[in-house]
Amino acid sequence: MKNFLVKIFIFCYVLVLVSGFSEKLETLSFDEGYSQLFGHDNLMVLEDGKSVHISLDERTGAGFVSQDLYLHGFFSASIKLPEDYTAGVVVAFYMSNENMFEKNHDEIDFEFLGNIRAKNWRIQTNIYGNGSTNVGREERYGLWFDPAEDFHTYTILWTESYITFYVDNVPIREIKRTQAMGGDFPSKPMSLYATIWDGSSWATNGGKYKVNYKYAPYIAKFSDFVLHGCAVDPIELSHKCDTVQNSASIPTGISPDQRRKMESFRKNYLKYSYCYDRTRYKVPLSECVIDPKEANRLRGFDPVTFGGVHRHHNKRHHQKQSRREDTSAK
Repeated sequence: MKNFLVKIFIFCYVLVLVSGFSEKLETLSFDEGYSQLFGHDNLMVLEDGKSVHISLDERTGAGFVSQDLYLHGFFSASIKLPEDYTAGVVVAFYMSNENMFEKNHDEIDFEFLGNIRAKNWRIQTNIYGNGSTNVGREERYGLWFDPAEDFHTYTILWTESYITFYVDNVPIREIKRTQAMGGDFPSKPMSLYATIWDGSSWATNGGKYKVNYKYAPYIAKFSDFVLHGCAVDPIELSHKCDTVQNSASIPTGISPDQRRKMESFRKNYLKYSYCYDRTRYKVPLSECVIDPKEANRLRGFDPVTFGGVHRHHNKRHHQKQSRREDTSAK
């Protein structure tokens, strides 16, 4: 009974946070919410105490981590990505508990993948639960803006029953927990991380384009930190939630207007989704909600990956396929 009440308490608390999503949430200074993870002087806290720069150069990347563990909540930051040639560079804003659960960790990811000059960054989202790293749930997108020109807000909303990713308050992806997912849905307390590192082996066109340190340092800028969630004692794993407010007018999910914006975003900017990848999953995973229009658009973009068409290996086809893959990755 006690565990049941705790779950209801947490669920209501997180929904209260959603109800205030359109309002300006309290932001923290860096030292109030985070600590440096690695990178020595490649992490710089600005004089206002509310902004931080992390950079990648030939020596090292950099990163920081939240001081608390959280079980569900609303987490966001404003981020400005490095400019110019950024191929191979990865900036990540994510939740994880790998340091506590090495073999069965959970994770909720925003990953920003650099690109060659004149080509914009791409975003990848992903989740893992209970160490299910062999089951990829990646999606990749373009954006309607250049994320290196100015700050934009990236948000993770994590509840017991769903996860929503937002960009500038527009939902871009929703994952609803299903019974068949079991432990694949993140369910253990996690910390929030931000890192910048060299992902030359895979980040840009499967590793074709590498980090070029001639353009270093690559600097990612963070501000407007929001950490609204149920803090968890790292030893006892007990909750330390704030007082729950009146929940009479709490929404139960994405509003109709937000859903229209999400559908428009996905129509125009979704580049890859595991739900439609027939080379990996002959049958979509249980949480996938198949949209026929999305399926047709992706199939037209890449009939091999999204349509189950067998790849021919003659030389002429291979050359055409290589050119198509080069274009799609950019």
